[in-house]
Amino acid sequence: MIELWWGSGSMPSRRVMLALAAKGVPYEGHLVSFAAKDTRKPEFLALNPRGQVPTIRDGDFTLGESLAILAWLDEKHPEPPLFGRSAEERGRIWRHCLDLENQFDKVWRSSLRPIAFGQAQEKADEIRAGVPAMHEELRALERTVAGGWMVGSTLSAADLVWFCGLAFVVRAATRPAADAFDLGILPLGERFPGLLAWARRIEALPDYDRTIPPHWLEGDRPYPRRFS
Repeated sequence: MIELWWGSGSMPSRRVMLALAAKGVPYEGHLVSFAAKDTRKPEFLALNPRGQVPTIRDGDFTLGESLAILAWLDEKHPEPPLFGRSAEERGRIWRHCLDLENQFDKVWRSSLRPIAFGQAQEKADEIRAGVPAMHEELRALERTVAGGWMVGSTLSAADLVWFCGLAFVVRAATRPAADAFDLGILPLGERFPGLLAWARRIEALPDYDRTIPPHWLEGDRPYPRRFS
């Protein structure tokens, strides 16, 4: 059985968990604690010398980096495919995945990441300046998924990667520190109805609840289990 080392709140980890759910592949999960520095312990570094999650092990084979794991998983368990059924679909899916890594991540870091990680007060001007760009990204995503999925007629790795990006946006927007800013993101169904319809299709995956970061559900302002 595949083993997966993952961290609560790690969106790369959640990508892999959603992919396993989409393919119906059973796995044994190992939740690591960032607070306890589990990823720096010798036994974990023996699996992943960079000390990062997610990390998978399948027999004698180990692998880190979420996009690499998704590609491996698609070869190992081809149905349903996450990287398309043609060279053209595969290229478009990879382009969307890398677009999040290389473009959306820059917008996220300047606009909402400070709210999620307790830096809202000192980076207030940066947050306000970055919100319009975040809205542009969300509107672009809404246009992309207007036909149902990001690429083609079925769920792909691009959907999983961008869904996790959207999840972090919603997570930041639900934080108490977000109240000081006019983010214009929530309620998602009113601001970006096309995104809510798309998100609901992913939330319908079997075992979806298992992918929600446990600590997001705690505290006085818990993260919603569903975007709706």
